[in-house]
Amino acid sequence: MGLRYVLYRIKLILQKKTGFLRKKFPVNPTQKFFITLNQWRQMEKKFYWNKRPSNLKSSTSKELAKDKQRILQGTYTFFSGKEFHLGKKYDWITNPDSGYTYDISMHWSDIPDISEEAGDIKYVWEKSRFGYLQTIIRNDYHHNEDHSEWIFSEMDSWIASNPVNSGPNYICSQEISLRLINWSFALNFYSESKALNEDRWRNYQHFIYWQLHHVYHHISFSRIAVRNNHAITETGILAISNILFPFIPETVKWSSKGRKWLEQEVDYQVYEDGTFLQFSMNYHRVLVQLFTAFIALAEVNGQPFSRLLKEKAWRSIKFLYRCQEYESGRLPNYGANDGALFFKWTSCNYRDFRPQLNALHLLLTRQPLYNPGGEWDEEVLWWGLNDITIEETFEPLKPKAGISVFEKGGYFVIRDADTITFMRCGSHKDRPSQADNLHVDIWKGKENVLRDAGSYLYNTKNETMNYFMGTASHNTVVLNNYDQMLKGGRFIWYYWTQAVDFSYEEGEDHYMISGTIKVFQHVSKNIKHSRRVIKLKNSNFWKIEDRLIGVPSGMDAYQLWHGSVPVLDNIQAFEEKEIGPIEGKDWYSSLYGIKEEGHMISIPFKKSIVTQLEIL
Repeated sequence: MGLRYVLYRIKLILQKKTGFLRKKFPVNPTQKFFITLNQWRQMEKKFYWNKRPSNLKSSTSKELAKDKQRILQGTYTFFSGKEFHLGKKYDWITNPDSGYTYDISMHWSDIPDISEEAGDIKYVWEKSRFGYLQTIIRNDYHHNEDHSEWIFSEMDSWIASNPVNSGPNYICSQEISLRLINWSFALNFYSESKALNEDRWRNYQHFIYWQLHHVYHHISFSRIAVRNNHAITETGILAISNILFPFIPETVKWSSKGRKWLEQEVDYQVYEDGTFLQFSMNYHRVLVQLFTAFIALAEVNGQPFSRLLKEKAWRSIKFLYRCQEYESGRLPNYGANDGALFFKWTSCNYRDFRPQLNALHLLLTRQPLYNPGGEWDEEVLWWGLNDITIEETFEPLKPKAGISVFEKGGYFVIRDADTITFMRCGSHKDRPSQADNLHVDIWKGKENVLRDAGSYLYNTKNETMNYFMGTASHNTVVLNNYDQMLKGGRFIWYYWTQAVDFSYEEGEDHYMISGTIKVFQHVSKNIKHSRRVIKLKNSNFWKIEDRLIGVPSGMDAYQLWHGSVPVLDNIQAFEEKEIGPIEGKDWYSSLYGIKEEGHMISIPFKKSIVTQLEIL
């Protein structure tokens, strides 16, 4: 992780032990009040829209009305999949999955974010993001209703239950950042509501200030110890803090620093080819929404970000679009996936990436990415993108057949007729998420016939967590019971896999992608795995060749395939003669916190194996 990381971790431990963090982030701090409600209402400020979105046609929706009613009755969808009934008087600090209640009197720095007894802390953080407010806001817009009193009562309840810098909801600055953005949507949408009174406004200012203060003064944690989408979220909220909260004098400094840090994080985290250091489709989608949020608000307020940041945003769309199944909007369930969809502005399925890709594409190119008229269009309007014109636009993207290569991230995609073949062959200069190099995904139409198992949970039994993060849940090769890399702590791997070479070609009747990686280095320094995938043009036929080099004698190799039963039944494998597959069960998690039993086969081989697949 580097010397900088190690030194920061040591410093952080010392700050916790000495009580420095408790002084730096005070409990019951000085009351902060800046301007009256009337002064704020009269301020010249530009949000994504003026009071209400323009060009958004109101349309009633029974499903949206049902979603609203469930929320009002205390039932919430966590991680875009699993429902929990929290009731109308939830305390904001009880994990609904484990039943554990945190001690609200504890300073946030004294609370462990990993605890077997407490369970996955994300279950506590989820409601405190306030993402469900978007459903209520959409409902009120489309159905001409007003739930401002209910929304402000929710904010009041959270404030009463979460004293500044106390309890679990102040541990993660990303959660704080998202909460502030969602509170901003509520305050601006209901800015003229009678429910927003002076007492509430005074209280909101105080908690907005101290939460921003927390993000600014703890930013080194995300920029050094974490350095992923957390850092981009947190530097981003600081960058736009002077726009969202211009009444706070410190936002002049916080915004200036935040813009600088955001530009640095994007430049580092998004590679030249548009791929992303977290090696995760869903976390890359998180970045796309954050890009839209930050770029749009900066543009409408005359504070544009650099061309480099916007170009990295455009390249991100390009990468994800090349991997996408267009009819369903889905992408491979590749990499870590915690169910995050920060801002749900449409009724589209969670696995449908069209709303987010379309919005950012329109912002950067002034053209939609998909045919207009779909549910995905609504996201464009909640970001106010029809009213924003940036000076420098980028080339609109179009569908592309054949091979797409993203060398920096190590991705290959073959698009042929109604099939998609996806393979990862990458090196790691940044922390890998899962032990999944040379994984192959195959799509036929809208069906992901050979797929990635997903993530399930980040804090569960080691056996379960290691399965989903490990090699056994991917379509690649395992050696004995070893993962490709050596598992460390929760998100840590040692002996990172590295690509040795790769190649690709388009022949008269086929496409070919090939790669070799250094792998199982904790078993032997000499082991390499080579994989070649051949896809016949205009045919549902694939040939996959795997070869292992430098494997110590006496070790067993297995080729693994996870997917739909009809497809698995059509796989034939050969070494010197045909090899019979071993059928088995696996686990599949398309949504965080939810797993279901699935099917897989393992095929034993010694040194090399040739596998043929035909989808009938």
